Amino acid sequence: MSDSYRASLDYLYSLQLFGIKLGLENIRRLLERLDNPQRKLRIIHIAGTNGKGSTAAALANIFKQAGIKAGLYTSPHLHSFTERVRVDTEQIAETEVVRLTNELRPYAEELRTTFFEFTTAMALLHFQRCGCEWVILETGLGGRLDATNAVEPELCLITPIAHDHNAYLGETLSEVAAEKAGIFKPGIPVIISRQLGEVQEVLRERAGALRAPLLVAGSDYDWGADHAGFRFSGFDCGFEQLQPLLVGRHQQQNLALAMAAAAWLKKTGVAISAQSIRHGVERTRWPGRLEWLPDRILLDGAHNAAGAQVLAAYLQERQLCGLHLLIGMKADKQADELLRPLLPFVGRLYATRPPVDASIDPEKLVQLAGKSGILATKYTEPEAALIAALQNRRLGEVLLVAGSLFLVAAIREKLLPTTELLSISG
Repeated sequence: MSDSYRASLDYLYSLQLFGIKLGLENIRRLLERLDNPQRKLRIIHIAGTNGKGSTAAALANIFKQAGIKAGLYTSPHLHSFTERVRVDTEQIAETEVVRLTNELRPYAEELRTTFFEFTTAMALLHFQRCGCEWVILETGLGGRLDATNAVEPELCLITPIAHDHNAYLGETLSEVAAEKAGIFKPGIPVIISRQLGEVQEVLRERAGALRAPLLVAGSDYDWGADHAGFRFSGFDCGFEQLQPLLVGRHQQQNLALAMAAAAWLKKTGVAISAQSIRHGVERTRWPGRLEWLPDRILLDGAHNAAGAQVLAAYLQERQLCGLHLLIGMKADKQADELLRPLLPFVGRLYATRPPVDASIDPEKLVQLAGKSGILATKYTEPEAALIAALQNRRLGEVLLVAGSLFLVAAIREKLLPTTELLSISG
């Protein structure tokens, strides 16, 4: 890492001191200073609670296979800031981060922008200058007041919606869904994953009010899986015996949403072939989410109740039990709701703190596990927890790391020789 890149990162992360500042006035002013690069891009905007990243990664791979230059903006990153901004699935160069940071910094200091506002503008400017035809834009928090909502998309996607960030998005599912539906634009089509009834009703009402076509999983498109593989149908496209690298039934739903978007675009005249859809989906990787490393180590960034339930369903499907669970959580998470679905599969628990400013006391996780009769120990540092788990495992037993993507990243860095470049294409 060069000194100039390190200095750029130090500046960018210092913007986090401004915290989370929901609203669009600042980002719009910043984009105006940059001659509104977003207006020169065709944008797919993605909101939802879980699955946004893997859906976006699959779409990026489909565009790459189709030979269409596409930008991809996701958050957070696992190891390197450059993972957030990609063109043709490749991470932005560190030298370009330095150049763009220096260029945007005077405007940012004038407007007192947040970290996410700055990086969103940086990404859009980079995509425009790289000549991207399409951009896949993932919301950061919510949708209605998220900095990414300053764009005018050609298509909106909604992944499954569940409780998360309730302090910002609302206490009820209907309130959370209304915030996510804030990315809808008049007349712009919306494709949604399967949703709970109250969520779907909110999405339907919002789309109706804006006269935005709402395309729904289970009726406008569908998917399934059997021993032969994964299958998809919708928008005049049909696929059988797909063999994706991503595992878990929830990833099938995310891949199906990406395929639905690609199939819809194909139907409207975008030069995406059926072969590029198949190859793009089958080659998509999304590290840190149900990712198996050698020696039966499973990493999953499940960090809320819905994510934990999805992870538990995968463990049940694979008939995995007696796991060694290494876990830590940010302070804003509901520890009991996250742990409850996982504990039936756990033989021993190692509680620690993820490398974030505020985290749940590991002692609380130990106590929750103890109530279920599970042997649990707390560790000050993730590395100490990892060493203990590896020492205590017997041959063939699975080590699961979950509870925080920051914790997954820390453990992944200890286990792999290099993590600076994170490929999302297999």
